[in-house]
Amino acid sequence: MTLTRKGELTRTRIVLGASAEILESGVEEVRLEDIMARTATSKSQLFHYFPGGREELVLAVTRHETEQALAAQTAALQSFASWDDWQHWRDDMVAWYHGRGLRCPLLGLLSADAGRRMPEAQAVMTEFMTAWQAVLTEGLRRLQATGRIAADTDVESAAAALLAGIQGGILLMITTKRIDHLEAAIDQAAAALRA
Repeated sequence: MTLTRKGELTRTRIVLGASAEILESGVEEVRLEDIMARTATSKSQLFHYFPGGREELVLAVTRHETEQALAAQTAALQSFASWDDWQHWRDDMVAWYHGRGLRCPLLGLLSADAGRRMPEAQAVMTEFMTAWQAVLTEGLRRLQATGRIAADTDVESAAAALLAGIQGGILLMITTKRIDHLEAAIDQAAAALRA
């Protein structure tokens, strides 16, 4: 569908409103009525931009959120040259989750049930995780090139472990409403990797 500038702005407003609603309510509980109320959108308007209804809108939110997260990660990790850069990246990630009330709008999309019902959203999440791991690997390679990580370190495996630790920390953060697990995962990875 080709949209006018005004149409693009309306569609973006709906996606942002849906993202905020998912952040507050969770992907399983979000209702189109709540999104329409939040975005001052009529039912016909919502279905004009998202003819596939709820699933198409959730997919658009998934794409938006993953694009935003990956852009932020890429910008931070491409500038890695020191452990101070690592610390800034870590602190920025912790601050981002604090700013979202220790919640993550994408976590529900990782569940097996959501993946079965919305395979396109699950595919977007899989692509995001693959891309995030690649960006982490590149960041670790930069630290390795500056001698901050030992030359014989398998940075691809280290990036995979770091991503797993981050995701586990995010899950525990959401479950316990504490961010110290995420902080510990990142801090312990740094301690293990320091040359």
